[in-house]
Amino acid sequence: MTSGPLTEETEAPDASSPEVEAGAAPRGDGFVVRQVKALVDLWRRSLRFRVVTSTLILGLVVVSIISLTMYRSIADGPVDNRIKLAQTESRKLTDDAQAGFNGYTGTPELPVFASNLVNRTLKAPGGDESRYVIFTRSIDNSSDVRIPSEESDDVSLESVPASLRRAVSADPSRQQTMVIDLDRPTPDAVGSAFPGQSASSETIPAVVVGSQVEVPSADKYDIYFIYPMDREEATLGTISRSFILGALFLIALVSAIAYIVTSMIVTPVRRAAAAAERLSAGHLNERMSARGHDDLALLGQSFNEMADNLQTQIRQLEGLSRVQQRFVSDVSHELRTPLTTIRMAADLLHSSRDEMDPISGRSAELLHDELDRFEELLADLLEISRYDAGAAVLEQDPVDLFAIIDRVVASTTSIADAAGSEVTVHRAPGQTAIAEVDARRIERVLRNLVVNAIEHGEGRPVNVWVGSDDEAAAVPVEDHGVGLKAGEASLVFNRFWRADPARTRTTGGSGPGLAIALEDARLHHGWLQARGEPGAGSRFRLTVPKVAGGPLAGSPLPLTPREGDLPGASA
Repeated sequence: MTSGPLTEETEAPDASSPEVEAGAAPRGDGFVVRQVKALVDLWRRSLRFRVVTSTLILGLVVVSIISLTMYRSIADGPVDNRIKLAQTESRKLTDDAQAGFNGYTGTPELPVFASNLVNRTLKAPGGDESRYVIFTRSIDNSSDVRIPSEESDDVSLESVPASLRRAVSADPSRQQTMVIDLDRPTPDAVGSAFPGQSASSETIPAVVVGSQVEVPSADKYDIYFIYPMDREEATLGTISRSFILGALFLIALVSAIAYIVTSMIVTPVRRAAAAAERLSAGHLNERMSARGHDDLALLGQSFNEMADNLQTQIRQLEGLSRVQQRFVSDVSHELRTPLTTIRMAADLLHSSRDEMDPISGRSAELLHDELDRFEELLADLLEISRYDAGAAVLEQDPVDLFAIIDRVVASTTSIADAAGSEVTVHRAPGQTAIAEVDARRIERVLRNLVVNAIEHGEGRPVNVWVGSDDEAAAVPVEDHGVGLKAGEASLVFNRFWRADPARTRTTGGSGPGLAIALEDARLHHGWLQARGEPGAGSRFRLTVPKVAGGPLAGSPLPLTPREGDLPGASA
């Protein structure tokens, strides 16, 4: 090759996504999904959001666990105390009732005596709803004497679970206690319902204590005391609301602290990022404010020192680059005058070489050929100096790349014949590949690629493909010669680099040929890529947008084709 193998660039993926109507939301992407995506994107981009959200979630978990543990510990106290008080009071009242029945003398009648005893001794004083009483016949009572059941207002025997009644009958000597949900009318609904309309009720927890007494000549009767726990429930509600408000306040406080602390860290980091972006954009005088002696101030000082060093180095490199560009340009122009004189003398000697002796004639031929190579090298140096100075411009017109590659193949026929290689352009009948390019520069790129393939093809065939799609046009050039070793693809565009320094040039190409080809491709906003394997040949691909300055998202032809990926019809 004229120069080493080309630098391998990452191939952009082909754009194959379906078109979406402008202004229309993607199908199946509802409001909730969009909000979730926005939150996920915010989570990835914002350190402050991640810290505050994580603190909020962790604080909520920790406070919830602590609050539930403390609430259960506190709530068990009032309930246990209420149960103990209910059992103590129920035992005393039951003993009083048993003593009353034991002192029954026969008058008044037993049902009247039992009703008076229940109402005077067991039921709470008028209007007091802290205790309800149910006096009823035991389920295992077999006596023929029956006493009507006595019930407090707002409750009935249905409020007592059947399991509790069975437990009382099974063990009459012990109190039986159970916590139930008691349905009772609300105070504002008592007596306010219309005829046929039921009053509203409320459900509250209550303690039911069951005992059994012996009624003379009437056998066993059960006494159930129901103690509503509405006061305890109200107390627990107040405690739970206090816990919730305290937990919310604590979480908000911790989140606010996390936000403030994170802002103290994130704000300087964002300023550093913004300063770095402006610095990378070429504003070399950009600096950060570094106040104080903490870690963030140290970050600002380190950033400013780095910016100072970069500015110094960049200015030194810019100065050296300007000196180098000036040197190359001056040397190239200064060599033009002596080279013209030498060219005139060489042409004179070359035209009269037949009249010279064989040694002098051969020397004249060598002088003539080397002068041609020297002129090409000088032209390349001048072209490089124009690229370095940013003075290269394009003259773009719609051109068929097939026509350019046909001219390149025709102009390299003598080189291919001398090397024993056959250059084949693969194309479908009537196919065209029209793109807006600078025909002179693209022809120079393709000629360089074809000549390289011939020189390194070792007499084997050279294949050229031309293809296009709606966005781009591409020309891969493939040989089957020495190929590229591992790592050489990264060196291919280096000026004057050669894959094999000991290799003899046969075509008279100049060293910076591929470097110039790369600059020509970049000037077109295109790609110039290479890939190869040792002993299996190399493949170079030029890709340019079909419209001048258009975006380039992919190439119509692969850089590493599998069998059948490239058209095989020979021109």
